[in-house]
Amino acid sequence: MKIYRNLFLMFAMCGSLLFIQCSDDDDNGNVIDPVDDTMDDTMDDDGTGGGIDFSGTFVQEDQMGRPGINTVFGTDGMKDSFNVTVPTEMQAAFQMSFQDKLEGLNTAVGSTYTTNALGLDAATFTTVLSNDVLWVAQTGVTSYFNGTEVLTGRTLSDDVIDISLLLIFGGPDGMDNDGDPADESLLTRDGVPSNDVAFSTSFPYLAQPF
Repeated sequence: MKIYRNLFLMFAMCGSLLFIQCSDDDDNGNVIDPVDDTMDDTMDDDGTGGGIDFSGTFVQEDQMGRPGINTVFGTDGMKDSFNVTVPTEMQAAFQMSFQDKLEGLNTAVGSTYTTNALGLDAATFTTVLSNDVLWVAQTGVTSYFNGTEVLTGRTLSDDVIDISLLLIFGGPDGMDNDGDPADESLLTRDGVPSNDVAFSTSFPYLAQPF
């Protein structure tokens, strides 16, 4: 039963992480609808007329951060506030709720969080997570986590889902947090080894959709 429970939780988490970039990740249920711009008098780049009306008052809805942080660790009722909180205030506002969620996720699969492969205990790890900004190293190797470099950026081939599962559930040795037998199914990978199509070697480096 434990294996099935672990697999169910893994698929639920992976589903939310995989679709983070196309989800309406807030609590107000709003959507961005296309606007008919054929009747306005603004000009497109080609001078043919039509365009987007940028008049009015703009309100921040989201901000760029690491993939899936708010989706996985944000609790109901706090996603909107997380999306508009400046990074210097994130730790004080959200670290403790992130820690509760981290420990709760491990409890849900029958384990107890101790430290992870980075040697971070629950308080330290969630301090890093709650300061949700994209770090980019100006020199050296760019990697989300490759065993040596940590959060120095992110390449297209970085397996963010596996890295996240390993750091959340993998324990200090990257295997698991509760010392289960080596042959037991563990919640440290999603089973998808790589992108199904090779990435391009030229800008913007994304693979062709078909």
